[in-house]
Amino acid sequence: MLAEPRVPAPARSRRSPSLLAALLTVTAFCASDAVARSFPFGPRTRSVNDLGNQYLPFHAHLWDLLHGRADGGVLFNWQSGYGASFLPDLATYVTSPFAPLVAVFPRDRIDLAVYVVTVLKLACAAAAMARLLRGLRPGRWWAAGLLGASYALCGWTVSSGAYNLMWLDGLIALPLLCLVGEWALAGRHPFLGVGIVAAAWTANFYTAYMATLAAGLVLLLRLWLSGLPRREGLAAAGRAALTAALGTGLAAPLVTVVYFGSTHASPGRFTGFTPVTTQDLLARLLPTTYGFGSPALFVGTPALLLALSLPFVRSAPARVRAGWTVLVAVVTLSMQWAPTQLLWHAFAVPQGSSYRQTFVVCALLVIAAWHALSYDPPDRRALAAAGALLALIAAVASRSDLVRPVAWPVLLLAAAGTLGGLVLLGRTGAGRPSGAGRRRVPAVCAVVLLLGTQLGEATATAAAATRTRLGHMDDYAPWGQRRQRQADAVAEADDWPRHRTDPGREQTVGNDPLMVGGQGAQYYSSHTSDVLFRTLTALGGGWTSGGRSLQSLDNAVTDAVFSVGARVHSPPDPHQNWFPQDGSGVTVSRRKVPPLVTVRPAEAGAPGFGPSPYRNQELLLGARVYTVPRLTVRSGDGTAPGRVGGDRPGVRLDALGARTSTGRPTITAACPAGSEVYLWAPRFAGTARLAGAPAGAPTGRFRSDSVSKTAAMQRLGTVPASGPLRIDLSPNRVGTVPDGAVGCLDTARLDAAVERLTATGATEVSVSGGTVRAELPEGSTGTAVVATPRIAGWRCATGDGPAVPAGGHHGLVAVPLDGSSTRLTCTFHPPGLRLGTALGGASLLAVALLDVLTAVRRRRGAGRAPGGWIV
Repeated sequence: MLAEPRVPAPARSRRSPSLLAALLTVTAFCASDAVARSFPFGPRTRSVNDLGNQYLPFHAHLWDLLHGRADGGVLFNWQSGYGASFLPDLATYVTSPFAPLVAVFPRDRIDLAVYVVTVLKLACAAAAMARLLRGLRPGRWWAAGLLGASYALCGWTVSSGAYNLMWLDGLIALPLLCLVGEWALAGRHPFLGVGIVAAAWTANFYTAYMATLAAGLVLLLRLWLSGLPRREGLAAAGRAALTAALGTGLAAPLVTVVYFGSTHASPGRFTGFTPVTTQDLLARLLPTTYGFGSPALFVGTPALLLALSLPFVRSAPARVRAGWTVLVAVVTLSMQWAPTQLLWHAFAVPQGSSYRQTFVVCALLVIAAWHALSYDPPDRRALAAAGALLALIAAVASRSDLVRPVAWPVLLLAAAGTLGGLVLLGRTGAGRPSGAGRRRVPAVCAVVLLLGTQLGEATATAAAATRTRLGHMDDYAPWGQRRQRQADAVAEADDWPRHRTDPGREQTVGNDPLMVGGQGAQYYSSHTSDVLFRTLTALGGGWTSGGRSLQSLDNAVTDAVFSVGARVHSPPDPHQNWFPQDGSGVTVSRRKVPPLVTVRPAEAGAPGFGPSPYRNQELLLGARVYTVPRLTVRSGDGTAPGRVGGDRPGVRLDALGARTSTGRPTITAACPAGSEVYLWAPRFAGTARLAGAPAGAPTGRFRSDSVSKTAAMQRLGTVPASGPLRIDLSPNRVGTVPDGAVGCLDTARLDAAVERLTATGATEVSVSGGTVRAELPEGSTGTAVVATPRIAGWRCATGDGPAVPAGGHHGLVAVPLDGSSTRLTCTFHPPGLRLGTALGGASLLAVALLDVLTAVRRRRGAGRAPGGWIV
């Protein structure tokens, strides 16, 4: 090995590479946010896409759970979707060992808490990779630190992982699982290995699955390179497989719940896999490139040049050079083939980016770079070959639209710094014992040059990704005055479980109830149930993200059905540009609603939901309260628009509604005077107002497109006494108005229905975690209906009778009554929890038995390696 510059003894400790990697990572990541002027170092928000819509709200809900302020518990969440299973969400989003750290921050600094958690995860990923590299093969401590930071700040991290922070647990898990493979190879640390596997699968099973596949491939290559006899190789593979099986088994109580939660989830709207072009693939190896739908393979020019030089490093054994090069190439190509792409994603087509496994390739590139440097620095021949390959990659990538002009000066500087550093490192005199003092200066210069190159290039790339991402994705403001006012309004009106308090139709993010409190229809998760999606859609609800993000429905009938007694009304979010401000503030409206548990007459052969949301609402209410009139729709010039067919026949409004000199597109209809007007137009985008409405009357705001989102039903005001109603439309894109779009609500009939349901409903309702208890009037017969979606897992009992799976009443939990008991108890058990607990218990028992067996054999002298079990 080449002589290294003399350094103090503490720097040569085993912790030094990991500490250096963590320090470089934290410095570059925070510096990039400062350069990009992103939160918390600038005015730009970092809450883009699902970070603002899902992950921040779920961490906020975790904060509430840890502080005893949440409605519900670990098993059930009463705040979202009118009641949802929470354990699958917990296991998917917030079971990371870092997640509970948010509890030490103030509730209104949840954005900062999540940022700190993100930085800590990146630091740990860098440290873990540095530890793995030194475990694979001896080498320079500073080089392991540099490459550990290259891995933690790879393109996948700064493009995707930085705002999908639960995926960062997979970034940490991959090098740790590879270390577990090394221990299995050596017969060491079996129980620690099981614990690491269990922790990885508990933290985030999705990326842990990918990391486990990658670690398995690395282990197979290491077995091939080790030259072990076949019997010993099979024993090592068996130890690794047993460790993985037991660790995964210990995590089974969460993994099985996530699996069953996914099977009951809304199917979403997914697109098939289309591989990217070669130029786009190679472009993502370069600094400062960005593309949501392409694999972010950037690992930094130092790591990339070293990985490219590996086939030409003559000091490394031929098998090492060939093995790691082929593995990198094969895994990279596997991302471009649909069957293996599906394998990497656990046979589930991802919604969004199709290259979530890219961190695996980045890890392999870094490991290949380590092998190129750990034997001896690449000589000039190897560097020339690697430089030529880099030039070829850049030439092909130059044809990609993903390469921005700033990439070229950054690449040139990084390439020059890397080549200069490696050349200087080569002059330290490999294999020559004399002249150590003369070799110190170029060695120190080489280290400074390489570390500086890595730090500067990673900072530039992360800053470019942060800035560019804001132009490609929806973004959301951090906690501020708007949310604080909403939270205060909810807290003042909240009276759960006497009634629900909905945080409002004008949502700030997709999970407002988790952020500001209350118990509403809003819910955005990978586990949003299909029954909730179908029920709310049939009632006129809107959704985004292909049906996984359900919105609040501001409607008097559905508020009565779901016992929403208080509703917050907010102006449009000023952070967004979807709709202009209307000058209003945060207000709260209250109405009398039935209790959470009501009693309905028994229905034999009751009809299911039909095409009209107004008639569907009446089915759930049990009373006829709407007039659904015939419509006349006119374009801005007074002509009749063309009709469209399909599942929602209606009329088509052409692009932007084409407002003319004669006016806007309109809808006219005849309804009883004084009734409330609602407009249901799920494929309409724009605004709608009732003509002649007084100042302060509601404006209907509709957001939709042809694929991923539909608009919710909107209240427009009261039918004037003067005659027919007219609705003025202001479309902002092509859309449709379906037949039966207008519904006019008779509020007197609704009040009578509410009185009836209140009189026959539960006299007392209590909620504890996932259990609902209700006292019903004496002699109640028919069907008890709990105003919560009938998701899988509900079991109910009357009186002292046995609990049985709950029935359904148009998507809600229902229990038949025979008049013999006044007590109703419904309890939720997450599907898969019992199976997972059994598997986890069996795995724990197996670990204990293996521990005993190993101890006995060791005492008898049969153990081959101290601390390892025998397979």
